[in-house]
Amino acid sequence: MARRPLPRILSSGSASITRSREIARTAADNATDVLHPLITVVRGLRLLAVSGRQKWAATPKERRGPKLFLAAACVLVVALIPYGPILALIAVMGAAAWKGRERVPVKTGPDEAETARLRALYEALVPYFSVPEDPSPLFAHGGDWEKAFEGYAFDEDGRITRLQVSYPAYFTDGEAAARTRIEQVLHAKSGRGREYRFSWDEEANRLVMTVLDALPTSIVAQRFVTAPGETVLGFTDPDAVSRTVPVRDGDTTVDASPVVWRTGCRSTEPHLLAVGQPGGGTTTLVRSIALQALQHGDVLLVDGSGTGEYGALAGRTGVLAVESGLSGALATLEWAAHETERRLITANLARQTGHPAPDDIRRPLWILLDRPSVLGHLAAADGRPDPQDLLRIPLRHGRAVQVVVVLAEQFDALDGLTETVRTHTRARAVLGPASPEQIAAVLGAGPNTTPPPEVPAGRGYARLGTGPVLRLQVPATPDPYDDATSDAHRQAVLDLLPDRPVPMEATPADEGPATEQVPVAVEAAVAEARPSEPLAKARSAGAES
Repeated sequence: MARRPLPRILSSGSASITRSREIARTAADNATDVLHPLITVVRGLRLLAVSGRQKWAATPKERRGPKLFLAAACVLVVALIPYGPILALIAVMGAAAWKGRERVPVKTGPDEAETARLRALYEALVPYFSVPEDPSPLFAHGGDWEKAFEGYAFDEDGRITRLQVSYPAYFTDGEAAARTRIEQVLHAKSGRGREYRFSWDEEANRLVMTVLDALPTSIVAQRFVTAPGETVLGFTDPDAVSRTVPVRDGDTTVDASPVVWRTGCRSTEPHLLAVGQPGGGTTTLVRSIALQALQHGDVLLVDGSGTGEYGALAGRTGVLAVESGLSGALATLEWAAHETERRLITANLARQTGHPAPDDIRRPLWILLDRPSVLGHLAAADGRPDPQDLLRIPLRHGRAVQVVVVLAEQFDALDGLTETVRTHTRARAVLGPASPEQIAAVLGAGPNTTPPPEVPAGRGYARLGTGPVLRLQVPATPDPYDDATSDAHRQAVLDLLPDRPVPMEATPADEGPATEQVPVAVEAAVAEARPSEPLAKARSAGAES
């Protein structure tokens, strides 16, 4: 059976009906905009009337008469004064407009979703913060979470950004394992993918959990505002240190919170050990330290990995040597040991004679080693001494004569570090992905933050001596000769490099027969490594005395 076509009025009238509805809706919106002041005043008059009626109903009957007499007197006075009714009308309209204005509702507590999150956190903590013997437990299934959570804050997505928890006094907050369990529960229930910091107040039985912002990774190598003897390892949270320095972040200048490492004769952490995974940023940290050290001192670089990461520093003013081979490294470190002895003897003689220390021993000498374990394996296979054994004198006595040692190693080679290195490197840094156990093994204490969801190069933790464990982000200091380096970062590093000294032109009389070429740096280092006659006499005199 064929369908009958709809009547023309029903098939063609739908479009006109839709247009009519749109026109009516537009007209209503325009009328609402035009009449908005009138609507506000009418709403205010209604609210004023309701408020007046409530106050009249709350007034006792014996006081209604005097109030009516007072109101009538006020009306009479307003009616008799010039322009009184007009001013009264304006005042009433103004009060009605103020009373009827649209107000944004003030949030006085968590909404339904936020309350559900808090209750879930409360229930998750009950097994850890309660015991059956407690007569009035603070944490109990179905209990009041408002007593346990003294403060809380949420972000725009309804996720917790700050939480203050009060726990019972009998909780074993002095045990690291007990604190770790609570931190794991809060981390899991508050949402992963963010970095949390936990601050325990054992005296007040309070725990504060805070969501941390990511550390900036856009700060590149530059001249930092520091005093001689201060080195910026990187940057940390604003509330972790009490100092800021101006830095260039892109095209703007901002105040960043630095992790400042102080060296010198009065430093309690004169030497540094940086440990990380491959690609974690230890080489970047060593390169950043070298660029800062060249402002006021001399640098010796030993690259055990042999990848040429420090080729841009070779031949620069202030760079005494850049060695990657075993022979050159041993000769360079032997010279550094003798130089430390010479400085000690010179400083001792100056003190005995009552003179200030000479300038040649007051200029800092930085000994930077990257991957010394690789050279140690090569030396053991060749029957030669371990390069770390040559660091015994600089590590033990270098602080008094401005000799600083910086070592960078990977986690898989920590067993190859000597006891002298472990004992005298009191400034520590851990870069790249690492477990809390690995961080605690290097720094001597675990971090009070959860692992970051993403670990960029140069991101890790630092601890200076017995101080707190700080989050650390090393400024971007890549190899300028690397093809993968961006132009901005390459230029930033090149601007910090000192110039190369201009070599003197050789005369024809100086030219001799062709001989076998010997590396100049190694030959000079071996020659200077031999103790000179005055040094030997001074050493024997010191031994006799």
